[in-house]
Amino acid sequence: MNTKQQLKALAHARRGVIVPGAFNALSARVVADLGFEALYVTGAGVTNMAWGLPDQAFMGLTDIADHTARIRDAVELPLIVDADTGFGNALNTYHTVRTLERAGADCIQLEDQVSPKRCGHFHGKEVIATDEMVGKIKAAVDARRDPGLLIMARTDACAMHGFDAAVERARRYSEAGADILFVEAVTHADEIRALPQRLDTPQLMNMVIGGKTPIFSANELGSLGYGLVLYANAALQGAVAGMQKALTALRDTQRIDESAGLVATFAERQRLVRKPEWDALEKKYT
Repeated sequence: MNTKQQLKALAHARRGVIVPGAFNALSARVVADLGFEALYVTGAGVTNMAWGLPDQAFMGLTDIADHTARIRDAVELPLIVDADTGFGNALNTYHTVRTLERAGADCIQLEDQVSPKRCGHFHGKEVIATDEMVGKIKAAVDARRDPGLLIMARTDACAMHGFDAAVERARRYSEAGADILFVEAVTHADEIRALPQRLDTPQLMNMVIGGKTPIFSANELGSLGYGLVLYANAALQGAVAGMQKALTALRDTQRIDESAGLVATFAERQRLVRKPEWDALEKKYT
């Protein structure tokens, strides 16, 4: 199977496959190296790590397309790509899908927030009309060159209109052609348990560390019927914590080495970026 087929099979298996987020090519290499089956190109992570800004629509289409292309070149895993609101109206969404498919996406996630959007676990969100989002999803479906490209529809309506309204929106998005559904920022455990019973289309559940949604294990979510379990920024938060620990030790002790256990070894860093493979290629062509 190609990567699009792999991702579709994972979603339809409904076994709670963990999908970690990657914010650059090296983080994607770590995800792949640890044996995960798919990854998520995170808009929040790209925004935080590339510009040091919050997830409030500072990222543009070119930015996420560039990161997607680099990650696609670095790993062979299926890629779900965060396309925010599609970066405009239905026509912009059409262009976004074309661009990200060309960059190597296997699934493109679109959300129904008003632009400029914000992190799904921030206050102050607003959503567009259901019919407008349905038009965007139809545009995304029509824009695909490869019919195997998956479209994920996310709704942020829980915060403004309640759980039932969000479920109804998700149902409409599925009817418009979305392959995977993502109801964001549900706040009650009973809602998490109810979603797979109320929607037939495969679903992703977002586990935000420190966010509004109660944390369930991937095994629990798989048993409930979720296909995918997103940890969009676990790697980012781990990287920040690691940098803080290593640099605090360096500041306080005026030195740091591998024996401290605070940094990856020099050899491990070279292995992750596949230096031996590049050395072999250099030898082949010299």
